[in-house]
Amino acid sequence: MILDMLYIISAPSGSGKSSLIKALLKKRTFYDTQVAISHTTRDMRPGERHGQHYFFISVAEFEKMISERAFLEHAKIFGNYYGTARQTIKQVFEIDVTTLLDIDWQGAQQIRRNAPNVCSIFILPPSKKELDRRLRSRGQDSEEIITQRMIQAVSEIIHYDEYDYLIINDNFNAALNDLKTIIQCERLRVNRQKLRHDTLIRTLLAD
Repeated sequence: MILDMLYIISAPSGSGKSSLIKALLKKRTFYDTQVAISHTTRDMRPGERHGQHYFFISVAEFEKMISERAFLEHAKIFGNYYGTARQTIKQVFEIDVTTLLDIDWQGAQQIRRNAPNVCSIFILPPSKKELDRRLRSRGQDSEEIITQRMIQAVSEIIHYDEYDYLIINDNFNAALNDLKTIIQCERLRVNRQKLRHDTLIRTLLAD
């Protein structure tokens, strides 16, 4: 069981996190990559599919799962619940695959308590002005929501130093290369390679 192929990626809304993750999923030259599918109570957006982007469930269902301790982490963001089910992560731990957790700082803190070997990455925008521009260019939110997201961004950014790595998403291709490099380097750590190639190592050391 390889317990350290789990990567937390957090960022304020509008920092380009989702775009970076989507781009990374297309680059599988060196490793298999997947995103752990979270549960949420928010409404499904155009183009989204249940079980592919999120598991879309009711508030009552989510709160029932909370009472049953079914989540490894969960948080309420802008009035909607988001959470990662324990069963989802259990399945990840049983295979050798790079798995990304797209969660906020609250979820990251909870995950670290339960999976201390996880690698965490925080993504920052190059400026508040650019963050505001990106939020508006999406055309998804009202002026009120954009204002809330800008205020929320500060309360999220303050937690950046709890993470292992920090990426500034100023140039998209450079940020994508940084993300890819972090994952490649983490996969090559001795403790992880030892787990993955235990049989080979034992054979090479045999008399």
